[in-house]
Amino acid sequence: MMLESQPVGPFMMNSYVLGCERTREAVLIDPGYEPAVLDGMIRGHGLQVRHILCTHGHLDHVGAAAEVVELTGAPIWLHRDDLFLYEAMSDWASSFNMVVRPGPPIGHFVEDGEAISFGDYTLRAVHTPGHTPGGMTYLMDQKAFVGDTLFAGSVGRTDLPGGSWEQLMESIRHRLLPLADSTLVYCGHGPSTTIGKERRTNPFLQDLRG
Repeated sequence: MMLESQPVGPFMMNSYVLGCERTREAVLIDPGYEPAVLDGMIRGHGLQVRHILCTHGHLDHVGAAAEVVELTGAPIWLHRDDLFLYEAMSDWASSFNMVVRPGPPIGHFVEDGEAISFGDYTLRAVHTPGHTPGGMTYLMDQKAFVGDTLFAGSVGRTDLPGGSWEQLMESIRHRLLPLADSTLVYCGHGPSTTIGKERRTNPFLQDLRG
């Protein structure tokens, strides 16, 4: 599988493009900002994006949704519980003295356990609320694209609308920590890590072990 990541926008949010070597079909995870950068990632590998997957509805993860849909023709996938955040992206942007286009209609409301295929590969959608009510993780072959649920040495904030510390800890305990220690964790911001490293060293997770 082809995998490329670029941090985009003022919040340095990690966008990911996953592609099938044989069919050139792909998915893009989190269309945050800088659509030209995202387009370069796609075109650089000669890929055709089938799905645009959002880990959650915060501005920094969906701010270029309109442009990326125009560039690729692919539908936006988002959990229904984050629609209120997605629809407010322009208002959130103005609070940071930024301007973004309103997001296009959601093409598909993703559900827990849903399979998402592109070429020879399939991702599994896992609902991991807490950072937002509709937070999603996308799993495949010991790779976890977790958005802002878990970071290297930290966890997602829960003080924004819809956030819940209790839900976040339950998501990490029951949906992420059961994964193999060797599972690569691709975060919404900052470096990648592994489940094993976070289990051993993340100060926010020590009470969740065992």
